[in-house]
Amino acid sequence: MAKKSVSHIGAEIHQSKPFATTEEELLVSLLRTTDLLEERFDRLVKPFGISMTQYNVLRILRGAGPGGRTCGEIGERLIAREPDVTRLLERLEKAGYIARTRDTSDRRVVVTRITPAGLKLLSDLDKPMRELDGLLRPMGEKKITKTLKLLDELRALVREG
Repeated sequence: MAKKSVSHIGAEIHQSKPFATTEEELLVSLLRTTDLLEERFDRLVKPFGISMTQYNVLRILRGAGPGGRTCGEIGERLIAREPDVTRLLERLEKAGYIARTRDTSDRRVVVTRITPAGLKLLSDLDKPMRELDGLLRPMGEKKITKTLKLLDELRALVREG
């Protein structure tokens, strides 16, 4: 007898056969959800001329304050892995959103800081981002908290595996 789906993901992606396991169904559902969120996010930042990863870098640098961050520190803090952080920073610098300077005590180290233009861009994006966050509000605080804990557990399992 065929396994019954737990979610609607199979119908959503027009899958005619049941998932082999509930774990497979969860994995497909997570990937589909991530894709939908990324698409929504991309639509939000596109009019501002930046990508989701560039937005992430700017938020990291805003949080770093005047001390800035090195390329390696930025790479460690990114939400999604980026193979070429240096090139990403070059594009942001060319757009005027960041400035990079050599450290005075160690010339090999380059420190990146957000510029006033970068801060203005983030300020302009703050309200639309809160609206995007609001998409999750109907789930309610209790379900959101539970989901966060489950995702923490899932990431830990993936790292171990």
